[in-house]
This record gives sequence, C-alpha cells and structure tokens, in this order.
Amino acid sequence: MSDAETHKEEMKKVQAKHRAKVAETEDPGRGLVLVHTGKGKGKSSSAFGVVIRALGWKQKVGVVQFIKGKWITGEKRFFDRLGDVTWHTMGEGFTWDTQDRDRDIAAAEAAFAKGVEMMQSGDYDLVVLDEINIALRYDYLDIHAVIDSLKARDDRTGVILTGRDAKPELMDYADLVTEMTEVKHPYQSGIKAQRGVDF
Repeated sequence: MSDAETHKEEMKKVQAKHRAKVAETEDPGRGLVLVHTGKGKGKSSSAFGVVIRALGWKQKVGVVQFIKGKWITGEKRFFDRLGDVTWHTMGEGFTWDTQDRDRDIAAAEAAFAKGVEMMQSGDYDLVVLDEINIALRYDYLDIHAVIDSLKARDDRTGVILTGRDAKPELMDYADLVTEMTEVKHPYQSGIKAQRGVDF
C-alpha cells in the first residue's frame, strides 16, 4: 500500500471515530457559560472573537465591562461603528488607579446589576461580562450571587466571563473554561502596550 493510500485509510478511521463521537453529543437547549481566565493575554480578545462569530449568525450581543473604565479600546471603537452590540463600560479603571475599595465595589455592583438585567431579559443570545473575574478576585462581588444569576439567566443566553484568577466555583459551574498561559510577553522586554494589539 502506498503512503497516500495508508494516509487515506488512517484518515477514514479518524473520521469515523469523530463522527461517532459527534453523534453522541446533544444540544443542551440553552446558552453556554464560558470562562476565559489565566495569566496570559487574550482573554477579552477571545471573547470578542466569539462576539464576532455570534454577530455573523445575526445573534444579539451585549457587553458589560467591569474594569476598563474610560480607556479607549479598538474593540469598543469597532463595535460602536458596527452598531450591533449593546455596550456598557461601567468600571472606573484599574483597581490600583482608583485606590478606593468602596468606589470599586459600587462600580462592580452596578456593572453586575446591568449584566443580570441583560442575562435575564431574554433579549440576548450572548452576554460578555468582561473582567468580572477581577471584581470577584478582590471580593467586590459575591461568587455565589454570580453563579445564582448565571443559573437564573434566560435559556437563550450564553455568557462569557473574562479575567485572570477565575474562582474555582465559577470554573466548576461553567461549560467551558480556557486558561491563557503566558509564555512570552513584550512588556517583559520593556515594550509598552501597542494600539491594535493590546487595546
């Protein structure tokens, strides 16, 4: 048997195995909960890639940003121009900039309330809670309240929660958890954040 024929036979086996596995899966009849966490870059970027995918299917998308405040980002400019995403930037910037725990808690609670409203409304196919894991890390929000709100979301609505240091309880509840691992970062070489890549 030639290399090409051997390869074809191997790929037929892989295909059959894959199709059998797919046949065993089912549609849960509800939106999924995805967690993007880890010390590496790309958590929010990945979430916005999913937003683009959802928009490609003409799904309705909402975003609530917990930390980024008035910081101008490329993704916000893009989606503003597109006009198809309900967007709420409700943080006041990085926690080390505000240095006011009560203010940070109030901002996180307001952002969370907006997220809960969107998740329960039945109006959205996808809601992104961007950097909510940071608010949870500093205990600005109660993890049990967050999980309860995810359980109470409309069946139509999938949710992506981003930010490093996701709580174990959240990862246990989620349908998908992706951990970004930093291998190399330009900041380590003294290179500042780049427009279009980092923000």
